[in-house]
Amino acid sequence: MIRDEDVRFYKENGYLLVKGVFNADEVERMREAVEGIVRRAALAKQDSNAAWQGDFLPPEQLKKLVLKGFHDVHYHDASFMRAAIHPNMASVLSSLIGPNVQLHHSKMLVKPPENGAAFPMHQDYPYFPHAKHTMLAASLHLDRADEENGCLRVIPGSHIQGELPHVGSYYLNHKEYPITDGTLCEADAGDVLFFNYLTIHGSSANRSDRTRRNVLFQYKDPEDFPTANVHFDWGMGLMVNGKNPNFDKVKPDFRIDGE
Repeated sequence: MIRDEDVRFYKENGYLLVKGVFNADEVERMREAVEGIVRRAALAKQDSNAAWQGDFLPPEQLKKLVLKGFHDVHYHDASFMRAAIHPNMASVLSSLIGPNVQLHHSKMLVKPPENGAAFPMHQDYPYFPHAKHTMLAASLHLDRADEENGCLRVIPGSHIQGELPHVGSYYLNHKEYPITDGTLCEADAGDVLFFNYLTIHGSSANRSDRTRRNVLFQYKDPEDFPTANVHFDWGMGLMVNGKNPNFDKVKPDFRIDGE
């Protein structure tokens, strides 16, 4: 699926856009699944606005922005489980991470037309820190993404700096790392942008008349263990490629409340 020079590019720059990972039929099924999840969330009265708050935009702009974001979408529709373990995904992941690849979590992000929320520049590291930093995101595009509708931007090579201090553990100082400094990663439906969780990234607001739908999968090497007791859920640990070398470390240690 990718070449040796693509792997070198990823290691040097901290990101890689892979074209045509999913075909048109697969994309359409996932678009329908996204709409279904949004409807069911509304019926369950869990359809909240997931837009980030902060000082990276004026308050009058922030209050107008909307983001539909839901975690663990592979629990809600089988099309996302198929996407998470898709042979094309597994092929790329084994080249970037290694022979053993584990799913950490999934989520969907929907930026509606005209007021889809911006994401200030940040690293994913603070949300789920791991020892060996093999964690990467695979951002699957279900729509054409470009500058107008708030496509992802990255700072090439920024992963080499390691962990950086975040404002409230959420995002980087927006004066030092403005969104506009990021390299645009324009993509078509079915393309996947892979980037390390230390790579600085963000996106502008959707100012177009088009929806921007993405599904994000986070993957890692199963021998890359967490360094903080954060972001654990029931489904993490699914093996996407290879094997888990540690028989006794196949699931997080948690208890049901009340037991």
